[in-house]
Amino acid sequence: MLAGSVLITTLLYLNRTPASIEEPIRQRVSVDVTKVVKQSLRIPVQAQGTVTPLQETSLLSEVNGRIIEVSPAFIVGGFVAKDDVLLRIDPRDYETNLLRAEASVKSAQSNLAQETGRAKVAEQEWKKTSKGKQRTQASEDLYLRKPQLDQALAQMLAAQADLNTARDNLERTIIKAPYDALIRTKRSELGQFVAAGTPLGELFSVEYAEVRLPIPQNKLEYLELPELGTMENGSPIDLYTEVGGKVKHWNAYLHHTEGVFDARSRVLFSVARIKDPYGLQSPYNEPLRIGSFVNASIEGKELLNIVRLPRYIIRPGNNVWIIDETGHLRTRNVTLLRTGGDFIYVSAGLSDGNLVSLTTLDNSYEGAEVRIESQIPSNMLDPSGRLQTQPDPEATETTAAAKLPNNNSYDN
Repeated sequence: MLAGSVLITTLLYLNRTPASIEEPIRQRVSVDVTKVVKQSLRIPVQAQGTVTPLQETSLLSEVNGRIIEVSPAFIVGGFVAKDDVLLRIDPRDYETNLLRAEASVKSAQSNLAQETGRAKVAEQEWKKTSKGKQRTQASEDLYLRKPQLDQALAQMLAAQADLNTARDNLERTIIKAPYDALIRTKRSELGQFVAAGTPLGELFSVEYAEVRLPIPQNKLEYLELPELGTMENGSPIDLYTEVGGKVKHWNAYLHHTEGVFDARSRVLFSVARIKDPYGLQSPYNEPLRIGSFVNASIEGKELLNIVRLPRYIIRPGNNVWIIDETGHLRTRNVTLLRTGGDFIYVSAGLSDGNLVSLTTLDNSYEGAEVRIESQIPSNMLDPSGRLQTQPDPEATETTAAAKLPNNNSYDN
């Protein structure tokens, strides 16, 4: 049995079929690419904030009395124009005080006229009797009735001051709107007795509104900020938020910065200003209500020779896949600007005409030969790597930013 086994094994070995060596079949990887196009861009900086009024006033009573009239517009949420009458306080006591003050002024004027006449008569007598006589200055002033004249003049001035106070108190019985405003709270009603200092309500201006926007330190270099101490129209800002399931937009501008960094978050607060937030002058505009939380896309300053690519293609270590001259995948390290959003902005590492892979691949494909399925210029890409509808780069920045409802201004 052993001999038979050895014999069979020997025969199988001698009659074996010779092995043939074949070249391995290398399949090319299908990828979508973008052709690098350097461009001048204004990179928007994203921020968030709450809409607050530019002016806010608490109405207090300056006089005592009972409220006898309330304007129909004096309700929470009501719009009022500048100098509109909101409340009237019973003016009868103050009208009486005004009449008394006017009478006091007339009496004081009469007394002053009498003393002036007496002083003139005394002066004439003094000139006749004072020749060759020596008298003191005090006796001369007393004879010429100068103290009495000064007293009459002081009484008239005091009466005039009382008259002005009476007029002011009568005017204070009418509560007017200090500017075009919206009523925030109402704390008084018809028939209520109020004393000086009693809160009547609160209102805020609807001519302008403001949004306090935090700008991280590492993004200030991308913005054209107003100079310190100046209040001027700066960079345009696109404010947007979701209203009723739709994203609404409002135009604003960077008005000023607060000039100091926040000690805890290391951000510089900049203030955006919105004109006519409630659309009173433009009724077709969507109202931007005070207290709304909004996202802001701040237009940045112009940067030259920048390549904009979708963020999803970036690999660890700031690397991207490129296609070399031989059609193989290679890793390329790039320098990025520190910005957030759905795009990355490459300042160094890529040249015009380089082909960058839009297809995500793992590290095992290093050096693989590729087959290009589609090619799109980099300045015409949307955040998903597809062809965008608008070729204008600056317009695209604003549009892309507006699609980011949860974009955080603190992203690096």
